[in-house]
Amino acid sequence: MRPYSDIEPMTKIPLTIAGAQALRTELHRLKTVERPGVIAAIAEARSHGDLSENAEYDAAKDRQGFIEGRILEIEGKLGNAQIIDPSLLDADGRCVFGATVTLEDMDSGQNVTYQIVGDDEADIRQGKISVSSPVARALIGKYAGDVAEVRAPNGTREYEILDVRYE
Repeated sequence: MRPYSDIEPMTKIPLTIAGAQALRTELHRLKTVERPGVIAAIAEARSHGDLSENAEYDAAKDRQGFIEGRILEIEGKLGNAQIIDPSLLDADGRCVFGATVTLEDMDSGQNVTYQIVGDDEADIRQGKISVSSPVARALIGKYAGDVAEVRAPNGTREYEILDVRYE
């Protein structure tokens, strides 16, 4: 067995305040609504007798496994979370985790605005991109006025950074 000092600490998972709150809300719903509901469904299916050919029981047990797995996953993420309040960042105009960045596509001239967030928070429809996405990786460390090259499967795209905000 390795000495404790040799064991690497868990990697911190960056989350915005909103992302951490969304995970807490999901965890609360899973524990107070979903878990009791599936327990009741299992009890109901058991009352129908023979479990060997009971599709309702099998489905409820599968659902219970999913719920318990998701609870453990969320608890682990929250336990290892590094919660960042973008409004408190002082990155001197640099693109960092939590920043909201307005870009101009150099080919089309279209402007887009993204907030760089954690993997669990990413939702392109809401303008939130994962810190591990190709676009975010190309932006990190750059300033307004810089051009970021994004290597994507369909080729390289260039974006000029028009604005960096921390909100």
